[in-house]
Amino acid sequence: MIKIITASQYSHKRERAVIPPDVSEAVRKIIADVRARGDAALREYAKKFDGIELERLEVSEEDFEEASRVVGQRYIEILTKSAENIRAFHSRQLREGFMFSPGGGVILGQRVIPLERVGLYVPGGTASYPSSVLMNAIPAKIAGCAEIVVATPRPSAQIMAAAKIAGVTRMFRIGGAQAIAALAYGTETVPKVDKITGPGNVYVAEAKRQVYGDAGIDMIAGPSEILIIADKNNFASHIAADMLAQAEHDKDATAILITNSRRVANSVSREIELQIEGLERRGIAREAIDKNGAIIIVRSINDAVSIANEIAPEHLEICVDEPFEMMTKIRNAGSIFIGRNSPEALGDYYAGPNHVLPTMGTARFSSPLSVDDFVKKSQFIYYPAGKLFEASKDIEDFAKSEGLTAHARSISIRRE
Repeated sequence: MIKIITASQYSHKRERAVIPPDVSEAVRKIIADVRARGDAALREYAKKFDGIELERLEVSEEDFEEASRVVGQRYIEILTKSAENIRAFHSRQLREGFMFSPGGGVILGQRVIPLERVGLYVPGGTASYPSSVLMNAIPAKIAGCAEIVVATPRPSAQIMAAAKIAGVTRMFRIGGAQAIAALAYGTETVPKVDKITGPGNVYVAEAKRQVYGDAGIDMIAGPSEILIIADKNNFASHIAADMLAQAEHDKDATAILITNSRRVANSVSREIELQIEGLERRGIAREAIDKNGAIIIVRSINDAVSIANEIAPEHLEICVDEPFEMMTKIRNAGSIFIGRNSPEALGDYYAGPNHVLPTMGTARFSSPLSVDDFVKKSQFIYYPAGKLFEASKDIEDFAKSEGLTAHARSISIRRE
């Protein structure tokens, strides 16, 4: 059963998970093997870890067409509506470069350049996530990436249908650390990418960490988490359902409610026990609720803000009478769901903002996946001779103050 505590009893001490040494070593060996043996290694790991005999690594155009037929027109319509919402939101994130002259013929500026090829990892373990395809691929497409490559160990018809709608270029039947290695370094069949995004298990997360530098990554995500701030004017059944929606993700998921109402706290606790029995993934949800769930009672609903900012949750629901006012006080949260009719699942699938979010408190300094993750920037400088001469003494003296006389000489030589 979920624990009910007061604010004075709560201590936010959840630490980032430490990757076990045996996992790190196993991932290191897999990466080295894929780099050495390419497709042959990928086929062996598919058989070993996923129980799949792969004749062909890449999903064919015929596979995509068959997937669209299998899922049916109703599902295609749902994916299309969701994709339209995601495009509408992310298209507003597009940046333009700039160029200006501060005077004297000097030209300064910045270019915004799409990444050429990106790799998207889509999990294929205990659940299938076509929503992850949309959330990763659509921002990449809007950014202008020429190639969008998906790696997923078991591409369901739903995943393939989502990929087609999102504009994915190629898809491969590969998963785990070996998929990350293939994307980072390339094989005979899998192209090398510039950046890898998307969630995965501990082996995928560790592989992303190890290949970083040879390929970019979005983030190393931890277990999913939700924090709900709720006053007395809420249906306990709604709050409990939203907490369980996160708890069913993973046994390490976190679901926390902060309320100023003892009645709401007790009612939500009872509702969780009632609803959890009807879940298909009740074993996972049960462990998550018992291990990481909590209901925190505060004196005033405004006291919840400081706790929320300390936790910096991945998902934050604000279910109070004046939610927009409270939102202005929140500094640390991945995605904020405002009001009693904006459940977190709305953001997972349909509303448009991205569902790839910072976890484990990293919302203090990082942001949701966006178009920005699929572009890079270059800056440029042009000085005519007269303006360089005018600035030369300042630059030389600055360089000499750092003991870098060759830097100073590269300026002074142009005055001689």
